[in-house]
Amino acid sequence: MSGPNTDFDPVEVAALKPEEVEAARDAALAAIAGAADLDALKKVRIEHTGDRSPLALANREIGALPPAARKEAGQRVGQARGAVQQALAARQAELQAEHEQRMLAEETVDVTLPTDRLPTGARHPVTTGSELIADIFVAMGWEVAEGPVLEAEWLNFDALNLGPDHPARTMQDTFWTDPAEDHLVLRTHTSPVQARTMLAQQPPIYVVCPGRVFRTDEYDATHSPVFHQVEGLAVDKGISMAHLKGTLDHFAASMFGEGINTRFRPSYFPFTEPSAEVDLVCFVCRGVDPDDCRTCRGEGWIEWGGCGVVNPRVLRACGIDPDTYSGFAFGMGIDRTLMFRHGIEDLRALFEGDVRFTAAFGAEL
Repeated sequence: MSGPNTDFDPVEVAALKPEEVEAARDAALAAIAGAADLDALKKVRIEHTGDRSPLALANREIGALPPAARKEAGQRVGQARGAVQQALAARQAELQAEHEQRMLAEETVDVTLPTDRLPTGARHPVTTGSELIADIFVAMGWEVAEGPVLEAEWLNFDALNLGPDHPARTMQDTFWTDPAEDHLVLRTHTSPVQARTMLAQQPPIYVVCPGRVFRTDEYDATHSPVFHQVEGLAVDKGISMAHLKGTLDHFAASMFGEGINTRFRPSYFPFTEPSAEVDLVCFVCRGVDPDDCRTCRGEGWIEWGGCGVVNPRVLRACGIDPDTYSGFAFGMGIDRTLMFRHGIEDLRALFEGDVRFTAAFGAEL
């Protein structure tokens, strides 16, 4: 019995013939050159380089050839596929550049044309003013404290040494809620936040409390039943009026410019003892020639707020030993401060919601 005839090649693969490989390559190159955009080129890539493309099928048939013929066929198919890949990459770059140029031309915006969009809004000056004040004290190492506007009677009055017969408790000064036995009020100052802070933590305490408050005032150019206050509280060992004076001088200079300092005039507040009214050096005439100054009206000083050393009764009511700790507190109107800072003559401009007024302040103070 004779052995196998190793010289006989029964396989004849048409796809691997030189003319077939060249035809597939030329067809692919022509399709690539004819692709008008990136989507068309994507279809060409799938058709001529995908798994079912002529050159891919021819590459699979190489294994059917005898070993002597595989090298030549592999080189022929590999060169064809490489030429197709190079053409695809070149055409991709051309079409991508054309696409980007077309986008730039078609999506160009003429910024000189008038717009029909609604004007952008602006943050309210009370909001930005409150944040500015808070930032001043945060930079000094203080914390910002907040509390509810609907407050317990005890926190709004009793804890602050305003007794049951104090006139501020009457309906002429305070908004009370129904039913009366709930003992709830719309807070008349932000001092309850100070009381809450002292009840919640032990000294040292350094907090500033900006917020909205309510009193039964008439609504006119200098008064409003709803307005904004900022109050500060420091409780620590060895706190004195000197610390209070230095703090308010720094606050005034930060709000109104260097050289603006404060003076104290003796006064009375139930929650501080001793107490004082705080005046600012007139930020217009600087107290140099006040006779002709319309801002301070010849005084050289402008009333700003109230302050004092925290009354020992307040400390005791909030669980702090007044024999160990002392403190100071101050409070002034944010709205009044903004009127000074920006020359606003009518307080009602801050509350009437006129966008023309608010927009003048922009995004920040």
